[in-house]
Amino acid sequence: MQIIYSSNFVSTYQRLPFLVKKEAEKAEKLFRKNPFDPRLRTHKLKGKLKGRWAFFISWRYRIIFRFANDKTVWFLAIGGHEIY
Repeated sequence: MQIIYSSNFVSTYQRLPFLVKKEAEKAEKLFRKNPFDPRLRTHKLKGKLKGRWAFFISWRYRIIFRFANDKTVWFLAIGGHEIY
């Protein structure tokens, strides 16, 4: 699976604490194997974010993404619940 990182995602990711980055890397590895792995708690978003999805890095941090096609995903945002 190819993952494309938005500029917003990259700039926010760079400001995250080191340990959160490590957890994000672990979650991304799981995501690449299976985007719907139960440990990620992948879910559709509603309202203004309709058409996008999110998965958990930890209880506090999440990644918002969208499927471009069957093999490509855009990572749009990373952060706490405020990114919704």
